[in-house]
Amino acid sequence: MAKLWFKFQRYFRRKPVRFFTFLVLYLTAGSLVFLHSGFVGQPAISQNQASPAAGVPAEGAELPFLGDLHLGRGFRDTGEASSIARRYGPWFKGKDGSERTKLGDYGGAWSRALKGRIVREKEEERAKYIGCYLDDTQSRALRGVSFFDYKKMTIFRCQDNCAERGYLYAGLEFGAECYCGHKIQATNVSEAECDMGCKGERGSVCGGANRLSVYRLQLAQESARRYGSAVFRGCFRRPDNLSLALPVTAAMPNMSVDKCVDLCTEKEYPLAALAGNACHCGFPTTRFPLHEREDEQLCAQKCSAEEFESCGTPSYFIVYQTQVQDNRCMDRKFLPAKSKQLIALASFPGAGNTWARHLIELATGFYTGSYYFDGSLYNKGFKGERDHWRSGRTICIKTHESGQKEIEAFDAAILLIRNPYKALMAEFNRKYGGHIGFAAHAHWKGKEWPEFVRNYAPWWATHTLDWLKFGKKVLVVHFEDLKQDLFVQLGRMVSLLGVAVREDRLLCVESQKDGNFKRSGLRKLEYDPYTADMQKIISAYIKMVDAALKGRNLTGVPDDYYPR
Repeated sequence: MAKLWFKFQRYFRRKPVRFFTFLVLYLTAGSLVFLHSGFVGQPAISQNQASPAAGVPAEGAELPFLGDLHLGRGFRDTGEASSIARRYGPWFKGKDGSERTKLGDYGGAWSRALKGRIVREKEEERAKYIGCYLDDTQSRALRGVSFFDYKKMTIFRCQDNCAERGYLYAGLEFGAECYCGHKIQATNVSEAECDMGCKGERGSVCGGANRLSVYRLQLAQESARRYGSAVFRGCFRRPDNLSLALPVTAAMPNMSVDKCVDLCTEKEYPLAALAGNACHCGFPTTRFPLHEREDEQLCAQKCSAEEFESCGTPSYFIVYQTQVQDNRCMDRKFLPAKSKQLIALASFPGAGNTWARHLIELATGFYTGSYYFDGSLYNKGFKGERDHWRSGRTICIKTHESGQKEIEAFDAAILLIRNPYKALMAEFNRKYGGHIGFAAHAHWKGKEWPEFVRNYAPWWATHTLDWLKFGKKVLVVHFEDLKQDLFVQLGRMVSLLGVAVREDRLLCVESQKDGNFKRSGLRKLEYDPYTADMQKIISAYIKMVDAALKGRNLTGVPDDYYPR
């Protein structure tokens, strides 16, 4: 045997070409065998095995509801599903005991292709395309939540976001905008008018210019429909003119919070007011602004159908905010004529500039611009981000600059000031985790955080001092005051921008003030990252800024800035 192996080895050593030829033939033969086993020789399937009673869904039948609102349906071809189950692994049970195929990691190119095809089929069948519909910025076809992504929008992403919030319809527009709703309030138009491709999915259509590609989400069970978590707003006195303040009223002998919220959601109103055995629906208006909350004991009348919930009284209403989006402040556009003055929205990084831009755009209806270009913000809906800051098409310009030359380039400014302890942490999170992300624990504990504080803390003070010194017509707004009294502070900001203040629009902004630019707060540090030395230095800067503000007859810094 050894001699035979030696001769075999010497044969290929003398002729290397023969060795490589033999190797190629061996690999080719192996590949052919592998492919052959994947396509032929599948066992036949009897009628019993293919029937729904045997655990395999019939053609077109819906599979059980899996997860809170992640929808899925079975394979189109029963035989294909059964053969997949035989060749690629076990079945697993759904919530109601019915069976579904396991999309595990089977290995191999054929398995990956098969898995991808199954996932695509599930995505296609999770919603039914309804058609192309007219949309209007003043009166939306779908009046639930909305979000934009001008880089990665796909049909599935829009459907998934609407489904998770319990909506029945998902619509896509301009290739990048997603709208959700419980009913369609628009007319159907020609399919040719929905002609814009999805930004994140080549070959797919995502509406058109003021045209929505609408899908109806396929819920496996009617009981799976939900309207999401309503937000408790408080106890409020009955408005003077009830029929004008809350135009929809329904008597409910078996009153519950869910019933009233569901009614107002179906009627497409953002407010649900419970008044004993009556449910009222409407918008926040000057007749019912939700600014003066009453003691909740005045509303503490138990619901007839819910023992542990309060349903208010005929004189004092319990108010909830539904998931219906108030569209009175959602229309935005560029200025119709070039602005004659440049107004800065100036702040130290981390002081809430992006959030303030969101509020200003909703309150005025005009896009804001930026001294910089941030692609991620443009993709999230800040369309003025791409304009040159001197274009004159935007209502104000975001800037973090603090030099004399840069400041004097603006005709007026809104100076947004935030507690330096909060601002520094927010900017550190943004630098290492993105606009709504968080820095890693290693960054806080490493050398990055002390170095960051050493470099940025002096800038927090000099930024405010420079704008007070060199700025023209500077309106100072404290971030904390804006959060506490948004209606008044945002009204001041809009007045400086030269736009008429519409109270109903400001009330609309209040109901959706957070937008998509607020960190969740779920990853707060369990310790104070500021050392005693850091606190001593920052407190000195706070006193310096406080003295500068008071020296110009302005309100000093809020009390919660110090002591630590």
